[in-house]
Amino acid sequence: MRESKFPLRIAFLTHEPFYPPSGGGSAEAVYLVEEMVRRGHEVHVFCPQIAESEAVKEKFHIHLHQFTAWQMGRYARLRNFKYLLYPSFLQRMVARAARTIKFDLLLSQHAISAVAAGRLKRRLNVPVVMNFPDLLTGFMETWPAYIAPRPFVEMLKRYEISMPVRYGADGVLAISDTLADYFVERGYPRERILPIYFGYAAEYFPFYVRMIAPNLPPVVVMHGSFDAHHLGDIAFGAIRHVTQNRPGTVFRFVGQRTAALENFLARTHREIPGFKFEATGFVPYAEVARHLADASVGIVPYEESAGTHCAFVAKVVEYVASGLPSVCTPLQSIRGYFQNDPMVRFSEFDGTDFGKKILDWLDEPSPAWQIRAAQSAARVEAELDWEPLCHRAVDFVEVIYTRSKN
Repeated sequence: MRESKFPLRIAFLTHEPFYPPSGGGSAEAVYLVEEMVRRGHEVHVFCPQIAESEAVKEKFHIHLHQFTAWQMGRYARLRNFKYLLYPSFLQRMVARAARTIKFDLLLSQHAISAVAAGRLKRRLNVPVVMNFPDLLTGFMETWPAYIAPRPFVEMLKRYEISMPVRYGADGVLAISDTLADYFVERGYPRERILPIYFGYAAEYFPFYVRMIAPNLPPVVVMHGSFDAHHLGDIAFGAIRHVTQNRPGTVFRFVGQRTAALENFLARTHREIPGFKFEATGFVPYAEVARHLADASVGIVPYEESAGTHCAFVAKVVEYVASGLPSVCTPLQSIRGYFQNDPMVRFSEFDGTDFGKKILDWLDEPSPAWQIRAAQSAARVEAELDWEPLCHRAVDFVEVIYTRSKN
């Protein structure tokens, strides 16, 4: 265990319930906090109300400050409206706590909490590090225009990208080099940005040797939060192409049955004869891998947007770690890291081409790629497990604090 030479009192701000993680994206917060606590920092987590909070405080050795005015979370009703209101309430929560607690640094998780941290910087006179695990508003480019009018989306996106400059953030953690470039183009110094990519919990995603039974139908799997950008025309076109050319193929959706997923399944069932699927409902992060174990191919059929290009999609990392062949649309951040990895094949932003890439994997005998699969899994475990990633991230946070005092 590495201990810091200067233990800090850190306010960690997030708009998602801290524990248990509701998906791969929210898992990052847990591992960052664990690394800070390991080093001897005193961490105060400001987040929406969670169940069994006393047990969580004891488990992670943290102080919890919970928002209780309304239910928050990625599956809560009126989620987006609540997200717009939350920063002001979060700001007041932290300011109220700061009357009796002297914080050394504020660390915001996601853009929503970055608004509160940025507003508090001058008021509390403490350094602020903003962590951006995605370009949140960039995903809205793929939403229907009646829900997210394009001028409104562009305004929000400009605001999000401007936050490090607007609020004078002392440091920025970015999910990818692509997102870092956005901040630099807006005028934020590159030397104060650390692209950390996005990790996975190696203990939850063991490597499986694939023994595909020829008498069973192939299973194409996708897991995640199932928002609009996950399930668009590309996913629909891919399923249609595969179902028409490989009847009996089962598409497995691992995650909460959101409105977007229900609408997608209804459309696909209605318009694609012979469509077969499984939908698990919500699965805890630690249990996702068992739904990948007997699958044939993992898919990431994201629609194109600034958000998806900036995202370092956890799904791909977890597929590769599990030894699962995968197909992904050509997202800049993911393609940059996995472009030479034999276990990830990139399609065009086109459903038929995506479907062809799935069929290519299904037609390739597993012994042909099993050795490559083990090599790829070893690489991501060495480079993208949460432990080395969070080690680098907290190193950076400590350096930013030291610079702010010089």
